[in-house]
Amino acid sequence: MKPVAENVKLAEVELEVLNFWEENETFAKTLAKTRQQPPFIFYDGPPFATGLPHYGHLLAGTIKDIIPRFWTMRGHYVDRRFGWDCHGLPVELEIEQNLGLGGKSDIERFGVAQFNAECRKIVLRYTQEWEKTVRRMGRWVDFRNDYRTMDLSFMESVWWVFQRLWNQGLVYEGYKVVPFSTRLGTVLSNFEANLNYKDVQDPAITVRFAADGEEKTYFVAWTTTPWTLPSNLALAVGSEIDYVKVRDHEDGSRYILAESRLKVYFPKAGTYTIEQRYKGKDLLGRTYAPLFPYFAFHKERGSFRVIPADHVTTEEGTGIVHIAPAFGEDDFYACQKAGIDLVNPVDDEGRFTAEVSDFAGLHVKEADPKIIER
Repeated sequence: MKPVAENVKLAEVELEVLNFWEENETFAKTLAKTRQQPPFIFYDGPPFATGLPHYGHLLAGTIKDIIPRFWTMRGHYVDRRFGWDCHGLPVELEIEQNLGLGGKSDIERFGVAQFNAECRKIVLRYTQEWEKTVRRMGRWVDFRNDYRTMDLSFMESVWWVFQRLWNQGLVYEGYKVVPFSTRLGTVLSNFEANLNYKDVQDPAITVRFAADGEEKTYFVAWTTTPWTLPSNLALAVGSEIDYVKVRDHEDGSRYILAESRLKVYFPKAGTYTIEQRYKGKDLLGRTYAPLFPYFAFHKERGSFRVIPADHVTTEEGTGIVHIAPAFGEDDFYACQKAGIDLVNPVDDEGRFTAEVSDFAGLHVKEADPKIIER
């Protein structure tokens, strides 16, 4: 072996190797050499067709490149097809901006078919940049036989797989809490929901829920989403958390909350008396009066009671969590486990439906201060 010269220019060596591969059709020859061998088909996980490659793509691509090279060395014919993700919000948002559209209703007025046609025009505009970058990485990938998620053949294949699942009884209808865009009127993937993630300030409110069977006794819960209170169907506690019932000396009312949070809500000594101590599991099944009348009839079905939930903590709030199952994944699963119904009085534009008569038509965030006033 010859020692590497101290003044070697790695970028130039890189280009020499790439040009050698290209001029001698090295990649094509490796495929031809193994064409009669057992196949191993490698579909390169598709990037969004409207984006340029970045460090994350380079890292993932380098790791993925190990797989087809390994199976090639094992003697397989490895077909390596690049792909393009043509669905989802990145494409649609770019076209919306280009056309000056402002959401779902604007798209419908513009025409869904025409909007889709505009999306198709731009999805492959960065293919040359991608091919150049992947080539410079030293990867061998087939760009001439690529696949696109917008191709009918691809979509029909997805439906074929879904039909197979359906035929085997593996498909069921149910509910799932997912991120949702009220401007676009569509659910979002976790990736899409995090595209423009921002920290915002929301109003926090401490609410008392009147316990059944005890005069002037209240469960105390804290929430940063007042707009979900009309949809409250349960209160959650931690089964092993310590709770207390205290009597407020000022008005004689009794409040139930986590013992470790007592000094947050009663900072002055001598203003309260602890009358009873509980473990959270001792409170399970106790019922309370609905805050609002809209779904009070659900009480006959087992709602408006204390249930257990693993996500309850005493790091903030009162140690008692207000539960609205349609608006939080933890809430949803806690209610599902407890056999409590689901209510969702919010439409695709984020406005209260007629079920919530006092706030019907209001966007949920606009309703926050009005709900707090109540």
